[in-house]
Amino acid sequence: MKKSNQFISGSDDNLIIIWSMNQSNQWVCQQKLNEHTKGIYCLVLNNNEDLIISGSCDKTIKFWMNKNGWLCQQTITDHTGTIYGLSLNQQQNKVISCGYDKQILIIEQSQQDSQWIVIQKIKVETNGSRLCFINDNVFTFQPDSSEQMHVYEINDTNKQYLKTKDVLVKYSKDGYSLFPQQHIKSKWLLVNKNGIYVNLIKTNENQEFNIQQSIQFGCAYLFGHLSDDGQFLMTWDDISKEIQIRKYHEI
Repeated sequence: MKKSNQFISGSDDNLIIIWSMNQSNQWVCQQKLNEHTKGIYCLVLNNNEDLIISGSCDKTIKFWMNKNGWLCQQTITDHTGTIYGLSLNQQQNKVISCGYDKQILIIEQSQQDSQWIVIQKIKVETNGSRLCFINDNVFTFQPDSSEQMHVYEINDTNKQYLKTKDVLVKYSKDGYSLFPQQHIKSKWLLVNKNGIYVNLIKTNENQEFNIQQSIQFGCAYLFGHLSDDGQFLMTWDDISKEIQIRKYHEI
């Protein structure tokens, strides 16, 4: 978190934990959120840092509000499989989710009562673990072990998201979900893990996608994250068993 000296974690033990740094600079558990009944595979924090959205193997998405402590305010039960991917849009009023039930959910916050409502369900041919908003009108979705990344854009007439293009990306067989897609708006840079590859893709306002670099790690058991400014890519893989840090360099 940027507004407080805290971070959140989700785990296979079904718990979300809020961690705080104490006066001895030690991280201590401040609160345990235990309403999920199975492991937690994705977490999203909003910009105000008063909303956590979690996706779980129990097939639910939960919305947690911070009001003198974190409480679960709402549960979405429309998925029929494990939820592996979540993304919150720039306006902070839409969430997209994907998992192992061959569907993407579009969830919007009601202006009237602030409840989150599923407004669209997109059926996909292949399960996927990664998706990400590029802007409020465009998002990308990576089917598992596929050479194509799908791009969805909102239709101005019916306000539904439709697949408009496929982007060729480096790929190999995948089976590990814990490396979310990210888009860094300041650099128009999308990071997309696909099997043993991490694809770094340049985007622009015209919804064009060009692969800038593909890094091969030799194994799909690979996890990582881009820094918020897009300057650093941090990864861990099961071959090197190292945390590696790569710095962005403009060619």
